[in-house]
Amino acid sequence: MLILRCPAQLQLLEETLRKSLPTTLPVLGTVMMVARGNPASHEVLVDSWPHFGIVLTRLRPEEHRDPMDYYTNQLSVFYRDKGALQALLEGTEAVTQERAFQILGMQDELDEAVQEVASARGLKVETIRYRALMSPKPPQPRSQMPPGLRLAPVSPSHVPLLNATWALGRNARSRAFLLGLVRTLPSACLLDPRGRPVSWTLLDGQSCMRHGYTVPAWRGQGLTGLVLAMLGRELHARGFPIYAAVLPHNTPSLRCLQAIGFVPQPGTFYMILGTPK
Repeated sequence: MLILRCPAQLQLLEETLRKSLPTTLPVLGTVMMVARGNPASHEVLVDSWPHFGIVLTRLRPEEHRDPMDYYTNQLSVFYRDKGALQALLEGTEAVTQERAFQILGMQDELDEAVQEVASARGLKVETIRYRALMSPKPPQPRSQMPPGLRLAPVSPSHVPLLNATWALGRNARSRAFLLGLVRTLPSACLLDPRGRPVSWTLLDGQSCMRHGYTVPAWRGQGLTGLVLAMLGRELHARGFPIYAAVLPHNTPSLRCLQAIGFVPQPGTFYMILGTPK
């Protein structure tokens, strides 16, 4: 596969991917991140250029440090041709039996194909299905800022709390991953008078607003809208799509996002996790 490094190539790819939204969301978000400084250290590959059948984004090989770390080893895929997908998975650019991975995409055949190939190579595979939502403009919070709270970026000192409240976290690898996001990518939180975060959201390497959480004592006050509005304004100013991925059974979060302007998108946002047995 070919690695795209030229700014003009990345710009043309970005324009092409925008025409296939929302299916291209995780790939488009990563391509834009790479083209704007590449803080998450990813790279963009295509099977051919300028007419491509598949786009793969992945962590740069020199950044691999822990073969069991599927948090950091993030990939995203968009394909126009199923044969190109099969050719990708049969090679070693995306899936190997020695390394854990996390593949993101919004095409149903991707999940089936990755499951088949990864299982055949002896990896344990788990698929988590999310609902993608997009906001055509910066989210509009419906609540006023409660007295005593203030908006701020998430601090590295907050990572232990974020890790403890993340259902997929609560381990050393997830803590290191969250710390990397906080240090390199935009984030937003609300701090109480003692400087403790009570509501927050992060941006990931696919430019998706993730890891949102409000501590139970502060729920029901519209704090999520305030946090998402802060981060959404920054994304909008830089031309990024404003989107989030939410578990389909998380009704409170889905309602909250729709109340501030997010629109549910068709299809499923797949997170496919593979780990060596």
